[in-house]
Amino acid sequence: MPFFVEKPVALDLGTAEDVAAAVDRLGLVTAVGYHWRYLDTVDEVKALLSATPARLLSGYWLDSTPPPRWWWKKDASGGQMLEQTTHLVDLARYLVGDVVRVYGQSGHVDRAAFPGLDVATTSTAMLTFASGAIANFASTCLLNWNHRVGLHLFGEGLAIELTDRDVMIDIGRGRPVRGTGSDPVVLEDRDFIDAVRGGENRIRCPYPAALETLRLALAIERSAVEGRAIDVREREVIHV
Repeated sequence: MPFFVEKPVALDLGTAEDVAAAVDRLGLVTAVGYHWRYLDTVDEVKALLSATPARLLSGYWLDSTPPPRWWWKKDASGGQMLEQTTHLVDLARYLVGDVVRVYGQSGHVDRAAFPGLDVATTSTAMLTFASGAIANFASTCLLNWNHRVGLHLFGEGLAIELTDRDVMIDIGRGRPVRGTGSDPVVLEDRDFIDAVRGGENRIRCPYPAALETLRLALAIERSAVEGRAIDVREREVIHV
């Protein structure tokens, strides 16, 4: 049966790879809820980067702790890197291409207001892309508000600040900001339904693409645990 699933698609690669193999064998239509790929501002940025590639990226998910208690548990949500920052990691892959090397770090503090919370409360990741571009991501759930969630990209004479609400494109003539002009969730739903009905398949994140994002996020998690850089091309089975 065709299916639409939210992210993360799994908490371990073994499960996700088994599903991906079945999807391929059966030729199923699938989609994963990485809705940032459907932002019209992302279309604009992607076009700009085709002429001026990004060489440096900085991603931020600096936010509060979601109230559902399942999110607080690493064995239920996977933690902030897998459940929230994954949107930005996926977007970076979508805009810049494959990642070959990662190095992650994480920290945890106990918090009286969140008894039993065992996910990392702070985390960072450094990524090296096949293109030679480099990126850093910073995440925390220690705040009581949404401080900053977005992806910044820099190329030759180009600076971009992208959120799920707007984009700022700076080419040295000021900092013009424009808002998004469409609902990306509606668009991703529409593409999935159209493909299931036999129309053109315009799905921007089918299951195999989300599997690669999971592979990357789990490599970051493993790097933080082992204290060393991880070659993502190793293709080892990784789990949280």
